Amino acid sequence: MAAGGFCKLPNGTVVVALNLPSPAGGPAGVRVLVHAQNRARALTRLRNLGLRAVYLRGNAEPPTPDEVTAVLHHPDGLIWRTAPDNGVLVELWHPIRALLRRPPTVPQG
Repeated sequence: MAAGGFCKLPNGTVVVALNLPSPAGGPAGVRVLVHAQNRARALTRLRNLGLRAVYLRGNAEPPTPDEVTAVLHHPDGLIWRTAPDNGVLVELWHPIRALLRRPPTVPQG
């Protein structure tokens, strides 16, 4: 289960924010933001990308106004960055493709 939350925008759409464990198994997790028509569609977008066990229960950590602005200005409406350990952020937002990209395999010769 992922911690996170959502906020409803004046036009009826929602922005969902989720804190997920790091896909690389590192100590820090990632914060993912999704802009969609409703919460169910936001979670479906993540599941379609391969993040199958993503659920949102509650609204403990809704997106901040800065996070909402960031996801609304991204063409895909789906971004991420590492979750802060001590509340200090220095990393910019990345498109979701950068998180899910797998390193190229080197053929054994």
